[in-house]
Amino acid sequence: MEVTVAKTAGFCFGVKRAVDTVYKTAEEAEGKVYTFGPIIHNDQVVNDLAEKGVQVIRSEEELEQLTEGTVIIRSHGVPRRIQEKIASQGLNCIDATCPFVKKIHRIVDEEGQKGHTVIIAGDANHPEVEGICGWASGPVYVVSNAEELQNIPISAQTFVCFVAQTTFNYKKFEELVEILYKKFYDSTVINTVCNATEERQAEARRIAAASDAMLVIGGKHSSNTQKLFEICKESCDNTYFIETLVDLDFKPFQSFCHVGITAGASTPNKIIEEVQKNVRIKF
Repeated sequence: MEVTVAKTAGFCFGVKRAVDTVYKTAEEAEGKVYTFGPIIHNDQVVNDLAEKGVQVIRSEEELEQLTEGTVIIRSHGVPRRIQEKIASQGLNCIDATCPFVKKIHRIVDEEGQKGHTVIIAGDANHPEVEGICGWASGPVYVVSNAEELQNIPISAQTFVCFVAQTTFNYKKFEELVEILYKKFYDSTVINTVCNATEERQAEARRIAAASDAMLVIGGKHSSNTQKLFEICKESCDNTYFIETLVDLDFKPFQSFCHVGITAGASTPNKIIEEVQKNVRIKF
């Protein structure tokens, strides 16, 4: 069997930076260490950090109970009010938000101050998007498809700034931009889909099109991994979403000649290598 592993599979810059920050803080900090939300959407990494004493704060109410310790802001970022609350409670705050996400925070803040309306292409329930909305200083809307964009209740004369969740499907973003320009007379588009995301999605699409089967590895709550799965599925019917080797059923692979492998931005290399190694050994 021929196995092709995507060169872009695994940790992106922002995720590696955030994970390294937590591990280093866990070793050096005095007192308890917390992350506001899982530092990344990967249970294996979060569980390993828990063994090192890092606790996950899962709500604003939990945060309000803390009086000491270090709180690390996850790679997805948080709303402005959460960051201010951490500081106001006298907690040590370490911001591990991905720099590309921080850039969007600045954009929505500045555009709102200019009186512009912000539209975000993304998943309204994703923590990254919730965080972005929390930095908007003016009207903000979230859309995930063409229908939602068409039905936004604002006039065509409204000045709109259009941005995207960093892991949004780039092809879909381009489609939404075309609709935006037809709907609003005054608008500016800032492509905030991360370059690493664009490259990862493009490579996954190429490999899937040339493969009999495709393995997409990542956390079940990972937005960028889910999008990779959707993209690969469009080009390869035999596309499988797995979190670790344990989830892989090898039976269907007996009839495949070429298998492609890619992984989300929050998937550790050791998991990718384990899957790759076992696929090669068994076939």
